[in-house]
Amino acid sequence: MQQRALLIVAALLAMASPPLARAQAGTIVVLNKGNDTATMVDAASGDIVATMPTGPEPHELALTRDGRTAIGADYGGNTLTVFDVPERRVVRTIDLGHHTRPHGITVLPGDSLVAVTAEASRHVVVARIADGAVVAEIPTGSHGAHMLALTGDGSGIYTSNGRGNSVSALDVKAARHTGTFSVPPAPEAITVTADGNEVWVGSNEAGTVNVLKPSTGEIEQVAGGFAWPYRILITPDRRWVIVPDPQDHNVRFFDALSREEVGAIDFPGAGPQGVFVPPASDVAYLSLSREGAVAVIDLASRTVLRRIPAGPRPDGIVFSRLTMESGQAGGGGVDTVRVGSASLSGARLEVGS
Repeated sequence: MQQRALLIVAALLAMASPPLARAQAGTIVVLNKGNDTATMVDAASGDIVATMPTGPEPHELALTRDGRTAIGADYGGNTLTVFDVPERRVVRTIDLGHHTRPHGITVLPGDSLVAVTAEASRHVVVARIADGAVVAEIPTGSHGAHMLALTGDGSGIYTSNGRGNSVSALDVKAARHTGTFSVPPAPEAITVTADGNEVWVGSNEAGTVNVLKPSTGEIEQVAGGFAWPYRILITPDRRWVIVPDPQDHNVRFFDALSREEVGAIDFPGAGPQGVFVPPASDVAYLSLSREGAVAVIDLASRTVLRRIPAGPRPDGIVFSRLTMESGQAGGGGVDTVRVGSASLSGARLEVGS
């Protein structure tokens, strides 16, 4: 009887504990602005498994939905760097021609196209990941298009235009600019709800986070008191909104429906920047620029589970459930690609749409 009671208690404790091992089965990819590299980390062990070169000043990073390919924007030039995650190697560099200062980046549905802001040319450029061909050049109609946000169906993009004090709306299929909205000054961080009804946008000058309704052009302040609302992320379950502030060295959390602030985590002197939450996960991955590390955060308790080393001044970050279990990085093949707890033989997996 006593042994059975102990087993029940142990099971309850396991259920109440943060699901660290399960949530971390995969690969963390983070771009390092300090030395123009990308770091790949085995999330389960916390070990750095690969360091690869990028173009100049890598900032933002996007991931295909199958988790196989990560694409980094080289803000100091005119290129994108494409990584094979399970093979831990750079597979190509995409030349964007005269579209310099690429920054905000996302993968379009279908995993074959990537869209990126070209700040200097005032465009969003759409390129084919497989061969680097530029297939669309969409004007933003404003200065300083820095970050972008993609609607859930992939039909619309919104850009934050820091020097234009505006947000641009773009039709992806038609490859055209459809509208411009005035917002509080120096917008940078931006995201959009899956249905496209709300665009959340930060103001670096006012230190606020605001919600724009594209249907009416109305804008409402959600929160203030930021030194630098660097990024805004709505979690895939649409429950939380996460806002890192690298100058106040904290991360603030909001309820996505009520818009009420529900908590914060302080990172003294660490400079939190990029943040990523995988689908169907209760864990967030946060780059700590001044610490050269990644923080793993349990969203339910809003506590830091662990810190993992990265490179100097890490910024853009993603997490893939794929890992390379055998073979050499950059070698001729991958014996096994693992997705979470299920493994399949071969080098190709299609996960989701």
